[in-house]
Amino acid sequence: MMPCDVMRDGWRPTPVNGRMEGHTRSFLQIQNGGDHRCTFCILPFGRVPSRSTPLDEVITDARQVVASGIAEIVQTGVVLTSWGQDLQGAPRLGGLVQALLDGVPELARLRLSSLDCLEIDDDFLAALAQEPRLMLHLHLSLQSGDDMILKRMKRRHRRAQAVALCQTLRRIRPDMALSSDIIVGFPTQTEAMCQNALTMVEDESLASLHVFPYLSRPGTAAARMPVLEDAVISARAAQLRVGGQPATRRIAPAKSAKACPCSWSAAAWGEPRILPKCGLRAKKRHSS
Repeated sequence: MMPCDVMRDGWRPTPVNGRMEGHTRSFLQIQNGGDHRCTFCILPFGRVPSRSTPLDEVITDARQVVASGIAEIVQTGVVLTSWGQDLQGAPRLGGLVQALLDGVPELARLRLSSLDCLEIDDDFLAALAQEPRLMLHLHLSLQSGDDMILKRMKRRHRRAQAVALCQTLRRIRPDMALSSDIIVGFPTQTEAMCQNALTMVEDESLASLHVFPYLSRPGTAAARMPVLEDAVISARAAQLRVGGQPATRRIAPAKSAKACPCSWSAAAWGEPRILPKCGLRAKKRHSS
């Protein structure tokens, strides 16, 4: 039986301050829902179209969060880079990021959750180049490094576009750390297609991977495609996890030798605060 599609208009996300007492970081939802349907995903059948929190409300909520003692905000959304497409004038995420940093100067750090590589706009890249409070880690929703699999997944980008974005981000900020989601064992995936994902991980030096073995969801388009054996999927997932480790090892030594701003949470490190320059190998200080 096909799932019920509850898409509807006229809905807006309610910003959520996901702060935990004694922590320095808070999650702030600015977008919910989505308009695109990948062939492997069941969620579009149970979510609304993309809806964005208006800019002035985002800034107001961020000010309240910072006033409560939070040092870092993580902007979240189902499809974060689609923020603004349903608002008047169709503003983009880059404009929101810069307006938020300008409008809340007390905010020490701003981090973003998963991004669609095809929707990252020029204003966001400009903010990344100029704003030290924007954290130098981006998680890209890539899913595969093979063009045929990306097409069958109904992803909107292709491998060359993902590679070009990674190179652009590193050109803007050479110390940028990138991570990604990768699905292995997607229907019709061959060994060569799996290797294409691995070479992309290695070539672009992705700092970390979220490797997901494909799981068929009844009612999705992918569920009607020829499936792989479970043993093959598990083996390829293990191969990708192991194969991605060298990229992490190449990045770690350069990061460990640098001093950078850091924060700690009261639950583990004492009073929550931001240190302007703290060696990454600093010892833990227990709270009394």
